[in-house]
Parts: sequence; structure tokens; C-alpha cells
Amino acid sequence: MAPEYAMHGQFSMKSDVYSFGVLVLEIISGKMNSSLYQTNGSAGNLVTHAWRLWRKGSALELLDPTFGENYQSDEVTRCIHIALLCVQEDPEDRPMMSTIILLLTSSSITLQVPRSPGFFFQSSRDQDSEGKGSNSYENQVPCSINDTSITELDPR
Repeated sequence: MAPEYAMHGQFSMKSDVYSFGVLVLEIISGKMNSSLYQTNGSAGNLVTHAWRLWRKGSALELLDPTFGENYQSDEVTRCIHIALLCVQEDPEDRPMMSTIILLLTSSSITLQVPRSPGFFFQSSRDQDSEGKGSNSYENQVPCSINDTSITELDPR
């Protein structure tokens, strides 16, 4: 679900683009977005995990092992790149579906550098590696992921 829809109830064609990007990451990894990933003491969902691998330069670690050797690394990397363009936090930064089709069918088109995705679980290590002041998360309160939820019932 696109962040702008989940948080503000705003739905647009770019919300579908976000969902498409998540779907591509799920197909490549063989895992659902709701799966929890723990790397170096920080947790996150599939989108966060894919983003961290991309930033480390090891995007192919996302690939489902059942692919074995039956893939072309440049094509898989391009698909991950396109998926990360689709899940960018700002809907205006996401490509239109018509553009995505062009990007998927033509390897001669240069891809933009993806920006941080929506629902990105930023850890203090991520901030340290990017340098203070270089991202929009510096002034936000850090979050944690736990298995507890609180439900409040209100009568109608």
C-alpha cells in the first residue's frame, strides 16, 4: 500500500505504481513485503531491505535462491532498479506506468537514481553512513518495530 494512501487516504495512479514496485520486489525475492528483515541490528520490510542492499551495491542478494544460475544479472539489477524507482517516497518522483513499460522493454534508456522509498525504516546506522544533514530523516523520531499493537474501540 502506498504511503500517501496509508497515511493520508490520498489515492492516485502513482499509488498503483508503488504497488507495482512492491510486486516486482516480491517476485524477484520470492518473499512478501510484510516479511521482516533484520540486518546489522536494524529491522525493516522488503522495500527497506531492497533499498539497503541497493545502497550497499549488492542488490543481487535480494534474488530468490531458487533462480539458481538461470538469470541475467544485468536484467535482474535493472528490474530491481525500476522497482525502487516505483516505491520512492514522493509520488511525483515515481514514473508513470507508460514510462515503466518503456524502461522494462528497452535497455538503452538510462535510469534515474532512485531516492529513498516510502515506509523506509531508517536506523541510526543508515544515518551514520549517509552523514548527518544529508537526508530528510534527520529530524524525525526513530521508530522501532515490535509485535505489539494497541487497539482502541470508540462507539459510533
